[in-house]
Amino acid sequence: MMRALWSGASGMKGQQVAVDTIANNLANVNTTAYKSQSTQFKTLLYQTMQSPSTNAQGETKPTSAQVGLGTRVASLNSNFTQGAQLANDSNTAMCIIGSGFFAVQDGEETHYTRNGNFGWSTEADGTRTLTTAEGYRVLDQTGRPISMPATAGTENFKVNPDTLAVTYRNNQGVDVATGQSVALYQFTNRVGLEKIGENLYDESDASGEPMGEWNTQGVIRSQVVQNYLEGSNVNVADEMVNLIISQRAYEMNSKAITTSDTMLEQANNLKR
Repeated sequence: MMRALWSGASGMKGQQVAVDTIANNLANVNTTAYKSQSTQFKTLLYQTMQSPSTNAQGETKPTSAQVGLGTRVASLNSNFTQGAQLANDSNTAMCIIGSGFFAVQDGEETHYTRNGNFGWSTEADGTRTLTTAEGYRVLDQTGRPISMPATAGTENFKVNPDTLAVTYRNNQGVDVATGQSVALYQFTNRVGLEKIGENLYDESDASGEPMGEWNTQGVIRSQVVQNYLEGSNVNVADEMVNLIISQRAYEMNSKAITTSDTMLEQANNLKR
């Protein structure tokens, strides 16, 4: 069987993944804090047709002849460049400027997110807890959910952009510190974070353990800006160009398969 058939098939499979990735980027162009992905490829094995040798006259042939056997998807890498800051009327909307991630609690598990579209959830005792739209509790620097007493007005909720300390204004117009600060974490290799959906990430062996910005030396601390959300960093023009490139590459690989099939047909017809 001709190697070109399998090489072309591997190319079509790889470009299909690339198109799927681009389609997912475009679908999430308006998703808060979404980070675009790109498809990375690597070559498969090479078959040696001729090794370096000498000819009949004793002259050295220094180069070999190798034929590649196609390609495969190596990884899908996330692009963590900063998204646009989009104004929002809610004072619980928060935009991270920097490399940090919020920590949220899902039962016994802790996830990480850049999506600062938070709201208030009222507990049985009247205490208000800061949560995501899905109900996950936002954690402070001690690992506890961020909350305010029932008597506190949620309209006067404030987060210091630098220290991340949480305060609220009481009925006398005095700012009261809750003793909590929003927790932001960074990772040695954030591209290695595992995506689990709902704009959430989990740590992995590739990402390394989370590092608290407030107690880790050498970490550039992020800022949190209220009344703003981080927009998606998807560039529609770039994605459309990449889509055209992937489509043309898919067509060329299919053409290679068609050509190989034609050559095999001609070889089979030689006996006639």
